[in-house]
Amino acid sequence: MPSRSEAALALFLLAAPAAAQDVNCAETVTQIEMTYCAEQAWRAADEDLNLAWRLAIDEARAIQSALPADAPVDIEEDLRRAQRVWIEFRDLACAAESHMAWGGSMMPMLVYACRERLTRQRTEDLRLFGEVN
Repeated sequence: MPSRSEAALALFLLAAPAAAQDVNCAETVTQIEMTYCAEQAWRAADEDLNLAWRLAIDEARAIQSALPADAPVDIEEDLRRAQRVWIEFRDLACAAESHMAWGGSMMPMLVYACRERLTRQRTEDLRLFGEVN
């Protein structure tokens, strides 16, 4: 059974295509527009994260290939595990953060805004890993 926050998010997602028509995210007025724009910002952040992820994975592979074949580490696997844990953290942290508007129409917007913020932070971490190492 879905939680109340998951149900609220699902209801919003059903209405999202209607909200997409000519929304100027610089001048939102309605809650549906604000939530739609927050979702678009999160999706853009997620695209950036995916680019940084590819750089980080490539770097992990390069580091691993420079190690002796019998090295007792798997850098790529460690990075993958860390990313899976981070996704779980992001989703739980944003669900908790959205509860300040429990059951309200702005709850999904808070989830998206939190996901965007945390995703941008994680993107920077992955970029540093991929570029600095």
